[in-house]
Amino acid sequence: MTSNETAQGAYKTGEYAITKQDLTKAALSIGALGMEFSWTYANQMGLAFGMMVKKMLKKIYHDDPSGYAAALERHTAFFNITVCLAPFVGGIAMSMEERIAKGEMPPESVNDIKAALMGPLSGIGDAVFLTTIRVVAAGIAISLAAQGNVLGPIIFLLLFNVPQYFLRVWGIHKGYEIGVSLLETAEQSGIMDKVIKAAGIIGMMVVGSMTCGMFWATLAVEFGSGDEVTTLQSVLDGIMPGMLGLAFMGLYYFLLKKKVSPMILILGTMVLGVVGVYFGILA
Repeated sequence: MTSNETAQGAYKTGEYAITKQDLTKAALSIGALGMEFSWTYANQMGLAFGMMVKKMLKKIYHDDPSGYAAALERHTAFFNITVCLAPFVGGIAMSMEERIAKGEMPPESVNDIKAALMGPLSGIGDAVFLTTIRVVAAGIAISLAAQGNVLGPIIFLLLFNVPQYFLRVWGIHKGYEIGVSLLETAEQSGIMDKVIKAAGIIGMMVVGSMTCGMFWATLAVEFGSGDEVTTLQSVLDGIMPGMLGLAFMGLYYFLLKKKVSPMILILGTMVLGVVGVYFGILA
């Protein structure tokens, strides 16, 4: 099967089939465009991602209300990415959900794939759009504005947003097509389980790196005297850098499994931070 045939075959017909129009509408929906407007500490862009794909999920699970509810819960889980690349991941996710609805894939595989894609795609997206296109667009716009040209801000908006909107629409279609062809190839070769397992491993690596990179706390407890004074934090870093963040991640994971509300954990962390700094335990 050629790539063109695979792409054409990705779009099925029927009342409950996902169409090109469905994908385009999702890429330009309030969920896709509001990825950062509904950002939360608990799920980051998870709520917006769920809003982006919910209409397509309703089609996939049109005769299975409990399946739809479970799928919607899956797609409101933790998610974070360069916003214009979210529709691309959404397209891949919907091609997987069609297989999950048929019982051909385990439900947890879709979030493994999403987690595996977050880090690499964000690295590319941030470099291209935030540190390159945005800077170039701002430079041109500022130069025009400094000369009194009213086109300055308009040029900035066009240079920065036109590529993003094109990528949103093209990305969700390409993601859906790639998802179908990838799954078909993996299924035919018998490596589907290996792909899912590898995605899960990469996803855990992404979560692990975020645990270390997004945790900001230092133990200020000192011991020793004179020139031999050292901190507990330096001792822990000597054993394993990021140990404190790993410990708290494990604690939060345990509490979440015990159904403790994420908002309680967030508020508790804020209180713990203030109290720790006040008593000189944290810095």
